[in-house]
Amino acid sequence: MTDQTTAQPQARPRTAPLRWLSICRSPLRALSWRRVLTGGRLSDLGRLPRYLAIFLLGASALWAPIMGYLATAPLKFASSASLILPGSGASASVNLNDIGQASSYANSAFSNGSVSPTETYKRLIGADRILDAAAESLGLPRAALGQPRVTLVDQTSLIHIEVKGGSAEEAQRYGEALIAAFFDEIDKLRSDELATREVSGAGAIEDYTQSVRDTRAAITELQQRSGLTTAAQYHDQVAANDRLKQQFQTLEAELGHQSEKVAALEAALNLPPDSAATTLKLYADAPYIALLEDVSAHAATLAQAAASYGPRHPARIKAEEAADAARAAAMARASEVTGLSPDALNGLDRAPEGQRAALLSELVRENALRAGLQKQLATLAARIEAEDDRLTGLASLASELEDRQRDFAVAEAVFASAIARTQSTKTDVYASYPLIQMLENPSLPEHPSSPRRKLAIGAGGAATFMLLMGLVLAWVRKPIISRLLHMPGTQTA
Repeated sequence: MTDQTTAQPQARPRTAPLRWLSICRSPLRALSWRRVLTGGRLSDLGRLPRYLAIFLLGASALWAPIMGYLATAPLKFASSASLILPGSGASASVNLNDIGQASSYANSAFSNGSVSPTETYKRLIGADRILDAAAESLGLPRAALGQPRVTLVDQTSLIHIEVKGGSAEEAQRYGEALIAAFFDEIDKLRSDELATREVSGAGAIEDYTQSVRDTRAAITELQQRSGLTTAAQYHDQVAANDRLKQQFQTLEAELGHQSEKVAALEAALNLPPDSAATTLKLYADAPYIALLEDVSAHAATLAQAAASYGPRHPARIKAEEAADAARAAAMARASEVTGLSPDALNGLDRAPEGQRAALLSELVRENALRAGLQKQLATLAARIEAEDDRLTGLASLASELEDRQRDFAVAEAVFASAIARTQSTKTDVYASYPLIQMLENPSLPEHPSSPRRKLAIGAGGAATFMLLMGLVLAWVRKPIISRLLHMPGTQTA
């Protein structure tokens, strides 16, 4: 018979947490746990005075400063206000006739990503001179006023300001004085900026003014020297001279046509125009006509005597002498009227009567027209020649005058633009310091902002509770740990 021994599994050691779980799961062990809580050192009330003393000391250390703070801290009231920066810019443009254009444009306060106007104004609100001005306006020392709290609201252009005072009215007045001092300082900064710009632009404007004066003086001197008012006047004179040349060509053509007419009449009458004029003048003289009638009468008497008598007959001789005397008298009158010699008078037309007289008159008239055209043409030619010489001498002066006038126009435009720009910048007061407006006036607080009694009492109560819990844990920690560490493990048969 063989004895067989069955190996019993050896119990594994258990840790304290596992033992704790086993105690909680087993009713019998739960009874042991209740014994742990009620037995041993937990029921040792000898430690109670120590714990009570510690609790009282800790509570005193917690509540003494809280109660002292609540009893001695002065009441403070907080007044809040809000400012806003409009986000859009403004522009203006003015057109000035014959001068130019003046424009002004105020950029948006947030168009430049590298500079934040809200941060600038935040720093300016807390500046010492702003606080000094606010204190002075209230008639209080600077030390009596606290530092304002300035915060920026994210994703907006709002600036929130909070100031404190000993009373609600004092806090509100402080807020109003601070904002008024801030706006006054902004206006001063803007005025100073405009004054600085104006002073810096005054030198440039003076230079522009002197440039305009110098150019104007040079133009005046050139006008006096050349006799030209503007360069356009020279171009007008050149155009007028060209028209004179065209007129000269037209008169030349008319003169050629008139000369042909006169030549045709001369050929038809076989008489030059001067002789025709003399003939008409002579036969227009009444005494000469009367003498011609006497010559005709004596010529008739002589013809009768020559037919009746011989050459030596006294009657014929007498008739010849009378006829010669009449011709001599007529010739003398003709010489007196025409101023021609007797030989020249022999070439005159002796029969200016009827149609021939009309042709003689036409010849004289056409010849006079031709002479007038010749005189007009000669005068026009001399005028054109003199004008060509004068315009040739004025060409360089006109060109110089045109350049000077162009320089004057440019200088005047620059000067006018500088003046317009200087004046327009006076309206651009928000260039460096953007427009800011009051969104919320300083409020009148209804309750003090400090001391916060409920918060202080709540904090003291929470600290007292934590102290109490710490003492409770200190009271029960050692018995619980001892029971857990010395409790035997579970064994199996």
